[in-house]
Amino acid sequence: MEENLENTDRRPQFGNRYLEDETEVFEHNAWDDVEWTDELENEAKLKILKNSKITLNSENIHDYENNAHEYWNSFYNIHQNRFFKDRHWLFTEFPELAPNFDAPERVQRDDIKSSQTIDINPESIFEIGCGVGNTVFPILQYNKNENLKVYCSDFSSNAINILKESPEYEKRCHAFVLDVTIDSWNDFVPFQPNSLDIIIIIFVLSAIAPQKASHVIKQCFKYLRPGGLVLFRDYGRYDLAQLRFKPGRCLAENFYVRGDGTRVYFFTQDEVRSIFIENGFKEVQNIVDRRLQVNRSRRLKMYRVWIQGKYVKPQT
Repeated sequence: MEENLENTDRRPQFGNRYLEDETEVFEHNAWDDVEWTDELENEAKLKILKNSKITLNSENIHDYENNAHEYWNSFYNIHQNRFFKDRHWLFTEFPELAPNFDAPERVQRDDIKSSQTIDINPESIFEIGCGVGNTVFPILQYNKNENLKVYCSDFSSNAINILKESPEYEKRCHAFVLDVTIDSWNDFVPFQPNSLDIIIIIFVLSAIAPQKASHVIKQCFKYLRPGGLVLFRDYGRYDLAQLRFKPGRCLAENFYVRGDGTRVYFFTQDEVRSIFIENGFKEVQNIVDRRLQVNRSRRLKMYRVWIQGKYVKPQT
């Protein structure tokens, strides 16, 4: 199996660590908000040009689409709950998830992100693509609101079963299987339209065929209450994970299949903005989070690129 670089949870939580002196680059394992130069972008474009030739036939491409849930079931059958780490960094990037409680990993940001925090005290949170609970369980741990209800879904039944077997699964949580690309969620979700305070979509939309992303966001709009919030984070264009793909793994433009059959798309800011705005949302945040990760022993520089956003359903 190829290395799955989706696991951003292994990164240390530094908060504000900026590289001001290039000679110090190997002093730490990672640097925040690194400068992205024309030279770096041109190098990335050349690598993508090499790995973007589509060589898979239509039958293979349809298989990865039609049997996507089986590939993720296989993934969780192999890795169980050992692959991803709990996302304690959530409470720095998205303090709305536990506004009245200080998580140990929370770092006060003094950059643009801090000014884009929404004043909301959620009592209903829904996570799309919850996996085995690496987002859900930290929320349940740090948000002590007894009235909080955390709904979470995944289209891998294996992932949901593993999540439910965890000792951290408690009465404030309701996990269920859902393919969010289906035409209507009405018969599958345990909540009503216009009822949710927050919907979380983290490293999930990229696993869906890009032409279906708009439909998913349309459904989110339907079930959020007016004033409700979507918290979004996913792969950005030219991320290290995209550059590492070998030729023969490309399904469509900027859309790839990993060795284990799971898929990943790499977004731009404008694409994310369009998907949300066209489905009725108001943009609060849309940033490119660039991080330089360093292999100090091998003296290697590795650039990660993520798109992070917050989108509100208007009151009227």
